Amino acid sequence: MKVKEVKIEVAEYASVAELGAEDAMLVQRAKEMANNAYAPYSKFQVGAAVLLANGEVVTGANQENAAYPSGLCAERTALFYAGAKYPDVAVKTIAIAAQTDHKYCDQAVYPCGSCRQVMLETEKRGQQPIKVIMVGERAIEVVKDAASLLPLHFDLDAEGNV
Repeated sequence: MKVKEVKIEVAEYASVAELGAEDAMLVQRAKEMANNAYAPYSKFQVGAAVLLANGEVVTGANQENAAYPSGLCAERTALFYAGAKYPDVAVKTIAIAAQTDHKYCDQAVYPCGSCRQVMLETEKRGQQPIKVIMVGERAIEVVKDAASLLPLHFDLDAEGNV
């Protein structure tokens, strides 16, 4: 038997003040977008802000629906809009923030598995890493690329896959 170990590097910041201006702006936009979420069922409002390689910022908020799972996460809302509006422009960074009861979450908010897969595909499509900023009031966690969040992913281009 052979054992493999999978590790990811996560940078942790104590506050937005430790981030650069560009990342701090994205965090603020993601937090603002959480206010636009439609989350009457979960009461978990998520906002996302995406910085594109051309400097444009695209935002999204989660949208729930009584016909679960017809809703959509904030990350995918923003990424799909970016892909439709700017199909040939790579995504540089995505920031994700959430709140409940009008209070932002203390801990960093992590994307769900579906969002991680979409980020990975968006990263591959744009042919550059997407920095992921996961926002919490007590800690902000950052990974250098979406692939870090889904290390054992399916890759059609990998050797041995059809």
